[in-house]
Amino acid sequence: MNECTDNRELSWLKFNDRVLLQGKDPGVPLAERLSFISIYQTNLDEFFRVRLGSLYDTMLFYPAARENKTNMTSEEQLKACFTKIRSLNKKKDRIYEKAMEQLDEYGFHLVKYADLTSKEDEKYLSMYFDRQILPLISPQVISKRQPFPFLNNGELYIAAQLESKKGKRKLGIISIVHTEDGRLIHLPSGAFILLEDVLFHFLPKIFAHQKVIKASVIRVTRSADIDEEEIEDHHDYRSMMESLIKQRRKLRPLRLEYTEGLDELELEMLAKFLDLDMKQLFPSKSPLEFSFFGEVRDFLKGSHPELFYVPNIPKNSPLVENRTPMIKQVLKHDIFLAYPFESMAPFLRMLDEAASDPNVASIKMTLYRVAKNSKVVKALIKAVENGKEVTVLVELRARFDEENNIYQSKALEAAGAHVIYGLDGYKVHSKLCLITYRDKSEVKYITQIGTGNYNEKTAQFYTDLCLITAKREIGEDANNVFNHLAQGQTIHDVKELMVAPHSMMNKICALIDEQIALAKAGKEAYVGFKCNSVTSRTMIDKLIEASQAGVKIDMVVRGICCILPGVPGYTDHINIISIVGRYLEHSRIYIFGAQDPKVYISSADLMTRNLERRVEIAAPVYDPKIKQTILNMFKCMLADNVKACKLLSNGKYKRIKNKNPEMNCQEHFFKKKI
Repeated sequence: MNECTDNRELSWLKFNDRVLLQGKDPGVPLAERLSFISIYQTNLDEFFRVRLGSLYDTMLFYPAARENKTNMTSEEQLKACFTKIRSLNKKKDRIYEKAMEQLDEYGFHLVKYADLTSKEDEKYLSMYFDRQILPLISPQVISKRQPFPFLNNGELYIAAQLESKKGKRKLGIISIVHTEDGRLIHLPSGAFILLEDVLFHFLPKIFAHQKVIKASVIRVTRSADIDEEEIEDHHDYRSMMESLIKQRRKLRPLRLEYTEGLDELELEMLAKFLDLDMKQLFPSKSPLEFSFFGEVRDFLKGSHPELFYVPNIPKNSPLVENRTPMIKQVLKHDIFLAYPFESMAPFLRMLDEAASDPNVASIKMTLYRVAKNSKVVKALIKAVENGKEVTVLVELRARFDEENNIYQSKALEAAGAHVIYGLDGYKVHSKLCLITYRDKSEVKYITQIGTGNYNEKTAQFYTDLCLITAKREIGEDANNVFNHLAQGQTIHDVKELMVAPHSMMNKICALIDEQIALAKAGKEAYVGFKCNSVTSRTMIDKLIEASQAGVKIDMVVRGICCILPGVPGYTDHINIISIVGRYLEHSRIYIFGAQDPKVYISSADLMTRNLERRVEIAAPVYDPKIKQTILNMFKCMLADNVKACKLLSNGKYKRIKNKNPEMNCQEHFFKKKI
């Protein structure tokens, strides 16, 4: 059914395109546009390392294998992705150039060495190079006795086309060193220059015995596709993860980026040394890495606050009383928090109170990504020190957060917590916390289910939902989940919750089937989903079936969306929008029914990996006020006509523009009550 499905990787690139477009949106303050350009670049880096790294391996080992949305082989997908990426990078170069032109108007001038007009600047850079840069440089000229050096992932180097005194053509490599001042050098004239431009000028001094013909900044992206099969058989899971993190730094190169300058011969030499095909080389007219934007923002922040978003202060939830203990409140009624519009503080306060409350017997929790100086981990350690039984499942395979998770797991273990390191074959991605509480002679449960990580830092700019409830049936389910995890097992049977990998898919499909039956009976039927990605073939087929039966389906999908709406005969009744704005849309909401709908919040996207290869949790929302709040939020998202794009049946996205009152749902949630 390729007519109503899209390729996963190409759909992701469309998402990154929507991120990049924020970098040119006149409604976004100029300094914030720089952030979106940088996010585009870091997103693309991770896309190469994770997704294209996996595709490349599949192409080598299973060349005939085809994906189940558009029937493309891995080689065909790579070719299509490379073509799209080249187009996006050209757009990125134009957006970057325009942004830098506009920065000139606010006193930030980024210059090239050749454009310097101040003798004082030239003198300063000459002294700076001799004292701060030259002592740190180790130039290499590639020869039979000096092999091509190892290039670290993501680091910047300069490749120079050289000519010996005998006229022999050679290749020189130097690393762009890290000076105390960073990569952005502030000149006496007030202008700024990038470190790589200074190095370009002084290349003849670095390669004093060679003639420098041309040069280019280069940057290698390496695969991050760790083979987890090696982990499972190792006697010490955590030490194996530490070993594999080190291995990741040396994995296969997948991309070489370069600024214009080198001739074709030198590019071919670089490709040969790195074992890359020429189609894996990507030119750029803008810097290859944008971390210096942080210094640019710091320069502008004091003098030009208008170039930044006006700070939004999270509100206190109307469901929370600041002077009443959290556990006492939860025992009376459910509590709902929506980040970053509402503060995460009530949940952190509850955890901290539980660590000291003599009536609390135990705290059980799953941790996927936490802040480096985590208040959550500190509260759990405090609970251990106060004699509570603390069980924490720390997922060490949270990609690119493994090192922090290893550090946190060691701290928890040292304190005396019972630490579990994931499950064989399944990542534990659920956001679940269970506090067991003695109330006189009765044991009670307080359960927290979230859509996002227990990370107080990301809670400031990720949109996520948090439900805290004392409903016994949910607590019993949560306790059963933890008991299975503690034994290295996944759970099959739960009553109230949906739990992947065994029951979530079936329950979602059963709830959609109820709506299909209503539609076929001529009654009003409705399904709504808010998630980050839709890739599961099973879910796509079920949504197509529902649409064909006449079920109205609204979807708010931030990123990858492999189902196309509005395709006659298949997805006529499906409406899909994507919201990319100031905050990263991260919450997951499932809605079933038009009248008195069933509402769930979840940690799971509608992806194969979430529904079939991970432990995920979705929880029903029973409190009428909280349910209505979530439904109102969903309705508001669907009405967004500032940051929302509509997915069309041809796979393209179109900004939503209408005559309705302006609605930026993210800003609306800050200004109005949730």
